[in-house]
Amino acid sequence: MKNDILISAVINIRNEAKHLEKCLKSLKGFADEIVVIDMQSTDSGPKIATRYGAKVINYRWVKYVEPARNFGLSKVTGKWVILLDPDEYLSNTLKKELLKITKRPDVDFVRIPRKNYIFGKWIRHSNSWPDYLIRFFKKKHVVWKNEIHSQPETKGNGINLIDSEKLAIRHNNYDTVNHFILRTIRYSRVQAEELKASGYKVKTSDFLLKPVQEFNSRFFSAEGYKDGLHGLIFSLLQAFAICLIYIKLWEMDKAKEKSLSKESFVSASQEATYEYSYWFSKYFLEEYSHNIFTGFLIKLRFWLNRLTKNF
Repeated sequence: MKNDILISAVINIRNEAKHLEKCLKSLKGFADEIVVIDMQSTDSGPKIATRYGAKVINYRWVKYVEPARNFGLSKVTGKWVILLDPDEYLSNTLKKELLKITKRPDVDFVRIPRKNYIFGKWIRHSNSWPDYLIRFFKKKHVVWKNEIHSQPETKGNGINLIDSEKLAIRHNNYDTVNHFILRTIRYSRVQAEELKASGYKVKTSDFLLKPVQEFNSRFFSAEGYKDGLHGLIFSLLQAFAICLIYIKLWEMDKAKEKSLSKESFVSASQEATYEYSYWFSKYFLEEYSHNIFTGFLIKLRFWLNRLTKNF
């Protein structure tokens, strides 16, 4: 019998009733089949999914979504798969573009930009845009590793959609600071366990340099300051999230009572100070380049810092 299902949708849920309905509504007229993998929800999420005609399949609770994603992919029957988180939804323009792609014999998977809303605002910088993800693909052409935040393994030919807001998946990433912190606590344990399993040994510098580098990469290098206070707060929280991973790793270390080396702490502090000095100077050079005197002083400090670092 010929399979008349062109597009199957896979959504993994665990207590996601708040956003799920919007996600399911966006699939209307696009997905011929919706498979919802429920990881032991205690809210009305599974009932909402059933009401929208989804096939709800139970799965064990896991600390992160990748194993459940692969399970969901094994249950679909469509030629193409759209993979969504319950706090994501599709625009009409994106759906039309993806339908066109299903007619192309030269495409096996598609990288789609994602528009992240954090604390109610679209974050356009801070390493949050265009945030390309492989979320539309032919069945059996994409599979995820059973590791947190892992990149999928692909086969065949892939394309990137242009980084247009109209062609982006909408993502209600973090509703509140509390939401961010709760998710960070859950994920940090898993990431620390993965580092421990790889044989990584936590160093004193990790507690200072890792979060400092994370903040600088988002706020300065990725121009998070252009996102205003949202960008500053998000960058600080991401730095906290990175720090927590290494604190958890330290907690798992049987030798965690070893003394703190003054030399290692001083060295890490100096490196962190240089990091901030470099990026502050670079940032202010761009912001105040129109003022000749101020620009000269900042530029002088910038190059002195670089010379000091080199020596």
